[in-house]
Amino acid sequence: MSISTVMVIGAGQMGGGIAQVAAAAGRKVYLNDVDLDIVKKRISFIEGLLAKDVSKDRITEAQKAATLANLIPTNDIAMAADADLVIEAVIENMDLKSKIFTQLDEVTKPSCILASNTSSLPITEIAAVTKRPEQVIGMHFMNPVPVMKLVEVIRGLATSDETLKAIFDESVAYGKTPVEVRDVPGFVSNRLLMPMINEAIFCVYEGVATVEDADTVMKLGMNWPMGPLTLADFIGLDTCLYIMEVLYDGYADSKYRPCPLLRQYVKAGWLGKKSGRGFYTYA
Repeated sequence: MSISTVMVIGAGQMGGGIAQVAAAAGRKVYLNDVDLDIVKKRISFIEGLLAKDVSKDRITEAQKAATLANLIPTNDIAMAADADLVIEAVIENMDLKSKIFTQLDEVTKPSCILASNTSSLPITEIAAVTKRPEQVIGMHFMNPVPVMKLVEVIRGLATSDETLKAIFDESVAYGKTPVEVRDVPGFVSNRLLMPMINEAIFCVYEGVATVEDADTVMKLGMNWPMGPLTLADFIGLDTCLYIMEVLYDGYADSKYRPCPLLRQYVKAGWLGKKSGRGFYTYA
């Protein structure tokens, strides 16, 4: 199927990044959130990123203008009526996602594909609240979206071959490399990454190494571009904890038990870069 109009629901960092790459690929993009001011601020932020790309000769001024022209701010989910694809990118909360997909099933045209950017929640369960489970799929982008090349494409039990192909093609159009993974807790990316982050936190918790030294080991010894604890701060410690809990509940395996120090930091409101403090302090 041909996709020319996209709605992205959620104007946070992930949703904004998805909207940016879709608009740069020539799609008309409705960027949606409950607060229109949040959407407008995100589009202004995207404009700043594009201006930086122009200054570094990554894109032309014409490409910047075309991308911005394709971005339409809205707080009305009913504007998804003419969308060929909707990508949901709200917080990792099944009740909220289910509510959104129920609404989308009512307001979108029958041919519209409904995708979720969830990093850990089951696509089959999300699809079950709709009357079109064959057209529901996971489209898990990596952060920051404009830079990272991977998209995990998660096929639910009922997802059709046609939907899978359309999302593979759309991912490639955005300059991404799609990889199909099974609909299991954490998929591949977070099933591998989060236990490594969690184990780094255990190293700090048990006094094996300082935060800085644990990060240095992984950067210099394993060639990671940033240490696992820095990465956790960038992801958000609340998000890390949530994904570990999904893995722990989903597999009932003690190797996915969240570190008590991670729980303590989240309870203290030390969520990482977004709150100004996590394993590191941010101005």
